[in-house]
Amino acid sequence: MHTVSDKTEDAILVVSFGTSYNDNREKTIGAIETAIADAFPKWTVRRAFTSRMIIRKLRERDGYRVDTVEEALTHAREDGIRRLVLQPTHLMDGNEYMRVAETAAAWRSQFDQLVLGAPLLGNENDDRAVMQIITADTQACDDGETAICFMGHGSDAAANAIYSDFQQRLHRAAYRNYYIGTVEADPTLEQLLALVRTGGNYKRVMLQPLMVVAGDHAHHDMAGEDDESWKRTFEKAGYEVTCIVKGLGELEGIRNIYVSHVRNCIKQML
Repeated sequence: MHTVSDKTEDAILVVSFGTSYNDNREKTIGAIETAIADAFPKWTVRRAFTSRMIIRKLRERDGYRVDTVEEALTHAREDGIRRLVLQPTHLMDGNEYMRVAETAAAWRSQFDQLVLGAPLLGNENDDRAVMQIITADTQACDDGETAICFMGHGSDAAANAIYSDFQQRLHRAAYRNYYIGTVEADPTLEQLLALVRTGGNYKRVMLQPLMVVAGDHAHHDMAGEDDESWKRTFEKAGYEVTCIVKGLGELEGIRNIYVSHVRNCIKQML
């Protein structure tokens, strides 16, 4: 999918991993794109996904077409775009983000200006802002008897260290009932459970994704009824479990961080 509103030579390409959960897609990715469009009304905002599997599933199941990054860049060039901000919604500079960065570098000469925006985490000020946003959003659960556990995706890239660094930042800021685990890397679910067991006399566990979109991992790995899900694992360990299936993109403060990243890109073009 690519959109062209008024004739313009300036565009912002918002690049996301993607999701097949239509409702949550518009609450998260769609909401981020809308926030960016509202902040920069003179710029055309376009969408691309990095997951070819999701792109194919949406096309076959729903007849809904989303561009790959390469397709979106081709369309931008064909439509006469001269200045392009490429803003990923990825959480960190892991493998998916780095592939986007490589593509941006390969296409930079095709435009007068092409600037790549930063991921959500990885900058000290942004990390601090995200911490404040998610703790404010979940403060009602922070009663001393509830372990507030966030599920990250995890990566085999060096950037995976962000998860443990972020938890240390939370605890240094006295948010000692907050914990972070990942689906596919460290900290693992087993490591997370051990931290919760030794971290306090908790009766309850609240689970929520540390992901921009609440997609398959949130619905199945976190909140599913399978014996291996996070929900069932904590229940079997004796905790009362509540699952909040909500992506970070639903939070206004998170969307504002992406807007600020786009603004930084535009400033580089002036």
